[in-house]
Amino acid sequence: MAGERPIVRSIFDLPTHLISPDDSVRLAGLAGPPHGSSASVFLEIWEPGGSQPFNSHAESAEVFIVIRGEAIAHSDQEEVRLKTGDILVLQPGSQHRIVNTSPSNRLYTITVMADDGGFWDLVTRGTTVALEHQDLDVLVATSESA
Repeated sequence: MAGERPIVRSIFDLPTHLISPDDSVRLAGLAGPPHGSSASVFLEIWEPGGSQPFNSHAESAEVFIVIRGEAIAHSDQEEVRLKTGDILVLQPGSQHRIVNTSPSNRLYTITVMADDGGFWDLVTRGTTVALEHQDLDVLVATSESA
């Protein structure tokens, strides 16, 4: 959209969602279709030992950037270990899920859905929950640590 003003959002103001009420993964939408993007970008937070169910996106590659934690990613018949700093690229149509392998620490990723395909709407129709202070500390420097 040529001529449109840039959009600036604050991580402190973002709602976070559970797709289903009993999920162990929270998603905060960073950017997506409401902001003029055909891709969706989320902060995803897995509770200790948490995972999402196997899922697939027929038209979209999905990229996970691990910003803190360790996990196992399952994609079709493959299984790979992930750690802080890893980037996982899942191809369109793959059956996949990620499992936080820590029994006591959360897993944090920035996730990009290359073609949203309705994912933003699926997430934001879910249960709204708050980002917690420990989640924000992973993303931004606090005044004590700056």
